[in-house]
Amino acid sequence: MKVNELSALCGFEALCLPDGEREISGAYIGDLLSWVMGRAQADNAWITIMSNINVIAVASLADVACIILAEGVTLDEEIRKTAEQKDINVLVSPLPAFETAEQLIGKV
Repeated sequence: MKVNELSALCGFEALCLPDGEREISGAYIGDLLSWVMGRAQADNAWITIMSNINVIAVASLADVACIILAEGVTLDEEIRKTAEQKDINVLVSPLPAFETAEQLIGKV
């Protein structure tokens, strides 16, 4: 499934969608950035509640298809602009991480 399709299907807010046609294969949930760098797979949807600039760097290094910010977490405007510049898709879910992950079952 593509990032823009997942966003529409699950009702996630597209905070930043420079590459909405990117395919998602699998998901990873985690907030410890060093752990995510070593374990998230390319093209995963990464679910987190972290919203600092380092999240954008880790998403780029891990080559994830998108970041899904759980619990309605959002990015400040400067971080959002950086995500846009680095072609990092960022979605926002109002749900906790577990329930956000449930939304992905059977879709990615």
